[in-house]
Parts: sequence; structure tokens; C-alpha cells
Amino acid sequence: MTVVAMSHGELSRFDTLMRVERGELRVDDAAALLGLKRRQVFRLLVRLRSEGAAGLVSRKRGRPSNRRYSDAKREQILAIVREHYADFGPTLAREYLIERHGITVACETLRQLMIAGGLWKDRDARRPRPYQPRYRRDCRGELIQVDGSKHWWFEDRGPQCTLLVYIDDATSELMHLKMVESESAFAYMDATREYIERHGKPVAFYSDKHSVFRNNRASANGDGMTHFGRAMEALNIEIICANSPQAKGRVERANLTLQDRLVKAMRLAGITTIAAANAFLPGYLEQHNRRFAKAPFDSRDLHRPLAMHEDLRTELVWREWRTVSKALALHYNKALFLLEPNAISEGLVGKRVEVCEYPDGALEIRHGDHALPYRMHDKLRQVNQAAIVENKHLDAALLMARLMQEQLPQRKRNLNEPCRRSQGAHMFPSPAQPDQQPVKRKRGRPPLRRLPPIEQARRELVEAG
Repeated sequence: MTVVAMSHGELSRFDTLMRVERGELRVDDAAALLGLKRRQVFRLLVRLRSEGAAGLVSRKRGRPSNRRYSDAKREQILAIVREHYADFGPTLAREYLIERHGITVACETLRQLMIAGGLWKDRDARRPRPYQPRYRRDCRGELIQVDGSKHWWFEDRGPQCTLLVYIDDATSELMHLKMVESESAFAYMDATREYIERHGKPVAFYSDKHSVFRNNRASANGDGMTHFGRAMEALNIEIICANSPQAKGRVERANLTLQDRLVKAMRLAGITTIAAANAFLPGYLEQHNRRFAKAPFDSRDLHRPLAMHEDLRTELVWREWRTVSKALALHYNKALFLLEPNAISEGLVGKRVEVCEYPDGALEIRHGDHALPYRMHDKLRQVNQAAIVENKHLDAALLMARLMQEQLPQRKRNLNEPCRRSQGAHMFPSPAQPDQQPVKRKRGRPPLRRLPPIEQARRELVEAG
């Protein structure tokens, strides 16, 4: 059985001709109905008798139009657009093709060419993906949305910093706020410790795909977990990463509210530093929750207390493993750590120990439950041969040494070291940065430079002649 695709007009023509074949309609009446001459009706009848219904299908179907541009012409237009106007819309690209290249092409034709060449998307493809809302979780503490909002929280009064926001999905209650310099693993460890000490352990954290929560370059080597994720696994707290910002829209909308209300509240309070902001946030958090928090569907609180064997300080750390050499030494972050000889360390030759770096800047070398005493030798220090200088030339030599040290490039440590901007005092100080006033970035594109009329006319004369 053959299926013939016919248009509505062709189906109407087939029905009319079949009525003529059955003697129900005269040829003149059929010609009037179809808008054809008698001779054309007879031709269609002959084609219907010889080929069947397929003979009434238009012979133009499946063939290129006679007005179609040649393949060479189409490739020429597409090559020009791809080279000069790849990010232009069809209407604007058509104007420049006519003005600069002398190529006249219809706007719809150019649009189809650009869609076929992958330079433009039709309206359906450009339509944003719909994100349908979901129901809240039933209980408080079942799902805590976490996000860091980088903003000019102090406006022009202080530096740009990041606010870590913990919001409950069931109640829209702000559970914890902490102002930090940047969104880093140590900042989240410190803020999460404060959260758990105040509320207990939630069932799960819902975050984005920041490298603190998810190893975006995980390989077969190791377990593929981040340091923060390993700490949450030890505390039996699930981490769920959202696939889009709209999925965690509750915390995203809370960020917008805080960027409006909190900024103004800190302006009225005269707050200009991170320390003052962290002292101000608990009072603001209670005020915010009285205004925006909702009642949960279920009155149960799923926060859990810490177990007897769980210690936040020993779990919320940056932990790496190193092998102890025969000299009771190990390398970490381009520094040499020498273990003090004792009954425990002397038996660790060839074994692996844990290097634990805490959010407060402390560093411990641990084996099991034992913290091993050590001495540190920084390998980045410059060691030069001592110079022999007379006393009367000492001032000039010191001046020359200081100038040479200022010109030396700062040597870098390991690329995978943690960000320590949220730590207090630690043994790996960053290179000193020059004192600069914070520059607030202006939003939007800079205004175009407009030439005076005289300068514009002078340029046009130079280009013309």
C-alpha cells in the first residue's frame, strides 16, 4: 500500500475529478469549480486514469525553486556573513551586505541561510527554557540552600566581599549569614561550623557547582571529592548540586532581597568592615525572618545533634596525605616539615601522615589520634652568598639589596593550594599587594565616544579624497 502526501487543494481536485469519472459532475462544472479550462480538466483526467492519485501531485514538489540562488552565491553570502557579521542579526547583516558589498538579498532568505549555517537561531530556539516551580520541603532542616553572593555590600565605604547565605527550603528562613572576603573552602568550613553549632546537622545542603562543593575535574585518581564534601560525608550531611541557578531560586531571590535591604541597613548603621558586618548580621537575621519566614507544612525539625564521635574541628579541615622520609621529613606546599624525633615519629618512616590545615590558620601533622610536633623550613626563601662589604659602604649595599629584592618576581606555591583569604594568621603568607582604593565597577557598557561635527566632517573628507 502506497501512501501519497497531498495538499488540501490537491485532495479537493482529486474528489472533483472522481465525481466526473463517476458521472456525477459534468466537465464544464468541474472546470468552474477548479478554476481551470476544459482542456486542462481532460489532461488531469488522463493523468488520473494512468497514474492514479499520485498523478495529481504537483510536479514542483521536492524540486528547488527556479528563483533559488545558486549554491556558489549562497556560499559567498554565508562566507561574508561568517567573516564580518557573525554576531549580527539578519536585518542588520542584510543592511551591511547591501551597503558595503553590493549584495541584495531578502531578509527572510538571509535569515534561513544564517540558520542553516549555524549563525542564527529561530524564535523557538531562542525562547528561554521554562522553569516550573516545585513544592517546598515539608520539614525545617530537611534541605538547606547555600550560596555565596559577591556584591558591593559596603557600597563605596569598603571593599567588595561575599556574603554566605544559608536558607531553609521549607520556611524561607535565613538560618545563617556570614560575610567573608571570598567564596572559598575555608570560608564555607568556618560558616558551616557556626551553623551546626547553632542549629545542628541538616539532612542536606543544596548548592551550585562551585569547586568547593563539586570536583568539576574529577578523574579516576582519588575519590573525586572536594575537601568540604569529604567533611560533609564524615558528618553524614548530603550535598546536592543544582544544575541551574533557577533550581535553587529560593536562595537566589534571597540574595536579591539582601542586596537591597541589607545594604541599606548597613549604610544606616555605618558599617564599613567585614568584622563589623558579622557582628551586625545576627540581629538583622532575626528581623528579616520575622518579615519573610513561612510556617512549614510539617512542624518537625530534622536538624540532628552531633554524635559522640564527631568533632567539627577535626572534620572541617583541608586534609592532604604525605609520606614521611627516612630523615623524618615531608614536603607540603613547597615547604619542608621536619618531625621532632620521638617514639611515635621514628616509627613512621615510609608511612603516610595527614597534613591538616584548619580554617583559623593552624596546621597540624597527624597520625591517627596523635598530633606530631614539627619544625618548618620554607623552601621559597632566597639564599644568597654573603657579600663582604666595608662599613663605609654598608648603607649603599643595603639600599642596593632592597632595590634588588623589590624587583624579584614573587615565587608561587602549588597551584592546588587552598584559598587562604578567609583564614587568620597562617604560615603561607600571600605576596603583599599595593594599597589601592577600592574601585567600584560600573555596570553596563561604556558610552561610545562621539566626535564633534567638525572632526567628523574632516574625517569624511580624508576618507573620500
